[in-house]
Amino acid sequence: MLTTLMAIMIVLLLLNFPMMIPLIVAPVAILLIYFPNLGPDLLMSQLLTGIESPVLLCVPLFIFAADIMTAGKTSERLLDFIGAFVGHMRGGYAVTTSAACTLFGAISGSTQATVVAIGKPMRQRLLKAGYNDSSAIALIINSSDVALLVPPSIGMIIYALAAGSGVSVGDLFIAGIIPGIIVFLSFATYSYFYAKVKNIPLAEKVDWNARLKFFLKALLPLGFPILIIGGIYTGTFTPVEAAGISVLYAFILEFIIYRSIPIKNLPKIALSTGLVTSAVFVLVAGGQVFTWVLGYARIPQQITEAVLGTDPSAIYVLIMVSIFFFIGCMFVDPIVVILILTPIFVPAASAAGVDLIHLGIIVTFQAALGSATPPFGVDIFTASAVFNKSYLDVIRGTPPFIIMLLIIGVLLIAFPQLSLVLVN
Repeated sequence: MLTTLMAIMIVLLLLNFPMMIPLIVAPVAILLIYFPNLGPDLLMSQLLTGIESPVLLCVPLFIFAADIMTAGKTSERLLDFIGAFVGHMRGGYAVTTSAACTLFGAISGSTQATVVAIGKPMRQRLLKAGYNDSSAIALIINSSDVALLVPPSIGMIIYALAAGSGVSVGDLFIAGIIPGIIVFLSFATYSYFYAKVKNIPLAEKVDWNARLKFFLKALLPLGFPILIIGGIYTGTFTPVEAAGISVLYAFILEFIIYRSIPIKNLPKIALSTGLVTSAVFVLVAGGQVFTWVLGYARIPQQITEAVLGTDPSAIYVLIMVSIFFFIGCMFVDPIVVILILTPIFVPAASAAGVDLIHLGIIVTFQAALGSATPPFGVDIFTASAVFNKSYLDVIRGTPPFIIMLLIIGVLLIAFPQLSLVLVN
């Protein structure tokens, strides 16, 4: 049965159908072939069940807020502010890129939005500073993956949905802060030594009056992650309410205070958000049908018994989770991988004593790593389209970053408190 399911999906993908088609068609075919007694009404019920969770309201709202800020001047203000303080240091432009991607990730929750918003202006600055194009693009796409680790991560929202009740989106948001900072510090350290070895020229130091000016310009955008994280952490509002507030905050900043976007552009931005959200929701609905069929056929039990055995240790479960999610996200959109694999591994992880918040950080971290890893990491193709560069040009500089992220992944498995200390 599993062989039939995978064969159908692979054939449809080879025929160049979008992922949502095999995700729905394959389980429907399994139902028709192996369980013809189950009616189509059950299929429709599962499709609707997949998108009825209130937590999914976070997704379109955070995407809408990110689209507004991407269309506005938020990214430029963040870049100017960070560059004013660290741009003159060794590797300053690269550190600015990593820091800006981390901060914008804390605004957008989307790796691809971060590639667009930060990558476009920073690539030109990096090239002028003396970096080669492949290294600059590799830094941008890997730094952008921090968006899946820091709140408001869309990947964490999808994981909480797939993992079931008992997994708090707010706790996941808080748990991702330290891993996100670790990734940023690792990239910043690498950038310093890279600039030293390659003898990248130092930028001119900005005086304190100019720094204060850039800080004041960036003050309100910097308040965005503080508002979201602080509000959730103190219990002032729920993640869904935080998502709604993020839209209001973004609207006030870009349309009223900065006036960087004419009000007539709002419907166009909303349409873009609607298109992205509809694609996400179709994937979520399809993922629900897929996982329900897997569960009905007891395929997850077969997979976990074959891969994990009957009594796996917590470390072994986390290693297998890391391998499966990393490889899966190298080939398929992270949302799809999270939706399909999470329900398979959550029962085994719970039985082994793994904290499901810690598991969520491992899952989203591996999804972030896979998103920028060849052959088919989604951020690679986003960068190729945004920068009009070939596939090989984009991936040429990625190996050092992949190695760093693999090492961090091992640390997150070995030391759960890196993920759980703020939550606890």
